[in-house]
Amino acid sequence: MNILVISNYRDYHTTRPEATIFKEMSKTGVNITVMTYGESQHAKEFKELGIDVIDFHPQKKFNKKEIGRIKDVVVKKEINIIHAFSSKASYAAVQASKGTDVKLVLYRGFTGNLEWWNPSSYLKHLNSRVDAIMCNSLGVKEYFDKQLFFKKSKAVTINKGHNTSWYTQYQPINIKQELGLSNDAFLLINVANNRKMKGIPYLMKTIALLPKSKNIHLLLAGKGMKTRENITILKEAGCQDRVHFLGFRKDVLNIVAACDVFVLSSLFGESITKSVIEAMSLQKPAIITDIPGNVELIKNGESGFVTPVKNSKAMAQAIVNMYDNPEKTKQMGIAAKSRIENQLSSKQTVIQLKALYEKIISQ
Repeated sequence: MNILVISNYRDYHTTRPEATIFKEMSKTGVNITVMTYGESQHAKEFKELGIDVIDFHPQKKFNKKEIGRIKDVVVKKEINIIHAFSSKASYAAVQASKGTDVKLVLYRGFTGNLEWWNPSSYLKHLNSRVDAIMCNSLGVKEYFDKQLFFKKSKAVTINKGHNTSWYTQYQPINIKQELGLSNDAFLLINVANNRKMKGIPYLMKTIALLPKSKNIHLLLAGKGMKTRENITILKEAGCQDRVHFLGFRKDVLNIVAACDVFVLSSLFGESITKSVIEAMSLQKPAIITDIPGNVELIKNGESGFVTPVKNSKAMAQAIVNMYDNPEKTKQMGIAAKSRIENQLSSKQTVIQLKALYEKIISQ
């Protein structure tokens, strides 16, 4: 079985789950070729495992030279399946597959922006040449299943997988001392860049609803969080001293490790959020909103809490529940880590994806 993987592996940490799939799969006898940026650390690790790495990644949606280069590899290496992950790679892979017998698998990690009535959707995921879509959550699969004229059997739920052992190196730092907080402060953390889909203003409203008598603080790690809207909400509620804007931090996982609870106020479109998986891997329970995908991570009341979208009152109640029950919160953290280990293991992903490849080739 000859597989051609096309993806951007420049950011080591972000792409580690995906890259691990093919590092492990190569050990099972599958012949894998990877098209990616040759200078990346993952590319070096691929080569050490005997995986052929081609220093290339599509830069444009429709470039004849780039499409031709992919097709040349397909023909020369007798590729059975192209598995494309990035958007530009997906466009190019669909075009490169024309005139060949190669099978095509595309990846999708979020909902939205693909509708049956939009002609551009048929240039990649809804194209008839696509044999399967690897969806990272049931929520994404269900989104595809709702598209009319789409063969529901094409969408398959296979998460990229995770290993909690990746996070043992991230020890807690004394963020309370850095921020001038007392040792008994209860720390919430949100890791994200400020985009509408993240629902940060609703998180500000949540903090505004918390009882002033409870020593609860929110840390916001990410770019663009300190907006006029967010500051105004906090000032009007008189709780600006409860929210700490950290900006971008290279040591963000060490900060997460030092916090008590991860909070996510997303409104739509995220599917499974990597920062939630990371927090759970660090034994932190999470309070999230009930958007498709993320709800599959949390067992409500056991490894965290799931609250309705835009419902700041419900999220505030969940936070107070955790604050008032510290031992139960710690047990939730243990359950959160166990959930990642049992449901999102990389080994499980390799088995599922290899089975999908075999099924597609046999058709």
